[in-house]
Amino acid sequence: MTSAAKKIGKQTIKLQNPPKIISTFSIVGPKEGEGPLKDYFHEIINDDTLGKDSFEKAESEMMYTAIKGAISSANLKEEDIEYLFAGDLLNQIVSSGYAARELNIPFFGLYGACSTMAESLSMASLFLDGGFARYVVASTSSHFSSAERQFRFPLEYGSQRNPTAQWTVTGSGAMVLSDHGDFPRVTYVTTGVVKDYGEKDANNMGAAMAPAAVDTIYNHFKDTGRKPSDYDVIATGDLGKVGKEITEKLLLEYGYDIKDVYVDCGDIIFDNERQNTDSGGSGCGCSAVVTCGYFYKKLMRREIKKMLLVSTGALMSTTTSLQGESIPGIAHAVAIEID
Repeated sequence: MTSAAKKIGKQTIKLQNPPKIISTFSIVGPKEGEGPLKDYFHEIINDDTLGKDSFEKAESEMMYTAIKGAISSANLKEEDIEYLFAGDLLNQIVSSGYAARELNIPFFGLYGACSTMAESLSMASLFLDGGFARYVVASTSSHFSSAERQFRFPLEYGSQRNPTAQWTVTGSGAMVLSDHGDFPRVTYVTTGVVKDYGEKDANNMGAAMAPAAVDTIYNHFKDTGRKPSDYDVIATGDLGKVGKEITEKLLLEYGYDIKDVYVDCGDIIFDNERQNTDSGGSGCGCSAVVTCGYFYKKLMRREIKKMLLVSTGALMSTTTSLQGESIPGIAHAVAIEID
């Protein structure tokens, strides 16, 4: 099969040998474990330091736990895994790098901000579709305390939160993909284009990322010829309440009404009013744990049979924010289906 036959439209690849997601593992922090999806996560930790002497070390430990948990759930051993695709939010993706240090697996480190779950899943799927491996892991993580310290304020500062702000999810998700088995399969990969509409407020990530989500979803429909009703669920990664509303309105202008099948992982992982999470959840770990926990279990039970995961990311840094730069957004989409 030639590459030209696999590429459809502008941004989408149709996988001719759809990889199967044969196992997942999700680990979350105490706050996430008190939220509406608590019964769907594989492990809920009581101490978000995991006994480590820094939040950064705790985040790396969470990713290591998720990867090992997914491998074990697939009845495989570490040496069976041929590649690891992983990334996170921290400088130089240290959570992933230090987790990979403990694993004897060839490693591709990725950075797509909060879009990294769909990015790692995309790259893992393309490797398998191309026949370059039989078992691959895709993973990502985030941690409220490490992200707050890096991107916003020291935790001790106790700053007042903006109503449009989101709560970075403490959690990690991992998937094992294979070329065989009766499991949810990845059928399409739509790679996003960076979009920047001039939003500069680091406390309003939903508004910054929504245009990228809209563009990717629109181009997925355009490339594949599909429409919203072809999916049981269209799930964006972490736009939160504010970004979700913007996405729905902008897609209507393109002629696509997605409200009947649309959810946002950041909007459903917390009870925003009860848990004081403002606009909802965010972070790499948001779409990772919701997909690896909640949605994967629904797919395996055939409660949903087709979903479009659209993980969203804000491609900013503390340096660019201090320099007054606007916030570019990116979104990657992966279609997951089961018979």
